[in-house]
This record gives sequence, structure tokens and C-alpha cells, in this order.
Amino acid sequence: MSTVGGVAKDLFQPGTLIGALFYAALFLAMAAAAARGVQFTIRELLTHETGRLFDPTAAVFLVQLARIAIFLTALTFYFHLIPALRALGTALLTGVSVVSVIIGLAAQGTLGNIVAGIALLLYRPFRLGDRVRYVTPEGLDTGTVRGISLGYTIMESFDRRKVVIPNSVIVNQVIVNLTGRDGRVMALVTITVDASADVGKARNILSDLAKSHPKVLELAGAPAAKMSGQGMTLSLGGWCASSADAQQVEFDVYEEAKKRFDQEKIGIH
Repeated sequence: MSTVGGVAKDLFQPGTLIGALFYAALFLAMAAAAARGVQFTIRELLTHETGRLFDPTAAVFLVQLARIAIFLTALTFYFHLIPALRALGTALLTGVSVVSVIIGLAAQGTLGNIVAGIALLLYRPFRLGDRVRYVTPEGLDTGTVRGISLGYTIMESFDRRKVVIPNSVIVNQVIVNLTGRDGRVMALVTITVDASADVGKARNILSDLAKSHPKVLELAGAPAAKMSGQGMTLSLGGWCASSADAQQVEFDVYEEAKKRFDQEKIGIH
């Protein structure tokens, strides 16, 4: 009985081997339970009706960050609880600080992508499935958001190319979100005509093509968006029911506009 009592007494003493093992198992179980609780809560939010307000990709990475934070917190408290590990814990924290500075200097680009990814996940300028216009090394492009991670944003261009953009790049450029709040998507056609061309006639041609297209629900207009030495840029906008319809409208309008402009002797850049 005295042996059993001694073991039970040592069980709650962090300075003993039995106590250290007991508290290690306890902290590990508590951390695992907390991590599962966070994961379960996020999963319930996504399956609930209000889950449409949350980006599934953002939820996944926030859960991962929460799990890492929970286990690191549990490890820190455990090191401070066990007398034999307090000095080791302090040394590890000091070493981690030095290593963090070295890694931070060596991986500024990667850390910049991560910070930018967190900003995208928090502020949500666009969501999965949104159709956006962005700039690539090849020029202006339009695509659909397929993935948002802590490092990169994945776009699918109109010709089914996979475009991977570092988050640090995408947060420093102007993104045009063509997906409206009501679920409609805007088809956007941009054409630059010669400086000597009849801008009014060119605008009327674009408007007529959009109005007559069966997949255009509402015409947003075709204002003069930019003027340069090369000519005048017209930007036609038309609301469509889906991204696929908007892409088809852009294809058709570009093709028909070329034919009509050639007939009317309107030069295009």
C-alpha cells in the first residue's frame, strides 16, 4: 500500500520521472483535444447554412495555423512546468529566436508570400470561383480563382491554363473582380481603335453586338477607358449568368467586332 501511495504521490510531482511522463501525456491529450475541437468547429461552420460566408480554403489553413499554435503553447507550458526542462526550454527559445532571424533573412520572399496569404484569407478581396482580371508577365489576363494557399493563389485562365501567382505579387496589384454580389459575372471586352477612327461608331458596334448576344443579361456600357498616342480604348461590359457564359460572350464579341470594324474601315491596335 505504501508503494502504491508513493507512486500516486509522485504522479502529480513534475520533478519526478513518473510525474514528468504523466504531465507529458496530459498536455499531449489536452492539445490533441483542443486541436480536434477547433477542426470540428470549423467543419460544422462550413456545413451549416452560414458556412457560405467562409472560404473553405481559408478555413483549412486557419485550422492548420491553430493546430500549430496549440501544440507549441502546450510544449512551452510543459517545459516551464518540469524543473529539469526549464533551462532546456529557455535555451531552446533562445536558439529558436536566433534561427528564426537567420531563416527570416534567407527566406524573405517566402515569408512575404505567407504574410500576404494571411492578408488575402482575412480580407478576402476575392473568393474561390470568382472571375478576376489580373496582370501576368505576358500581360493582362482573365481567369477563375481555383485555390488560395498561404504561399500562392491559383488561377485558371480562359484557355484552361493553370496560373500560379505568388501572394506577395497579387496583393501589390490591382485586381478587378468580375463576379458580382448577385452571382452574375461580367464579360469584359477591351479594344483599342485608331486615333483617327470614329469612336462613336465603334462604341455603337460593340453595344449592338452585346445587346444581340443571347447570353448577355444586361449591358453595362462601353465607355472610353483610356486614351493614348495609339488611339482610344473602349471597354465593353455585359452581365452574364456564369463564368462560362461570360467567356463565350468575350470570344464571340471579339470575333464579330473584328469583322464589323473591318467592314466599317475602323482600325484596331
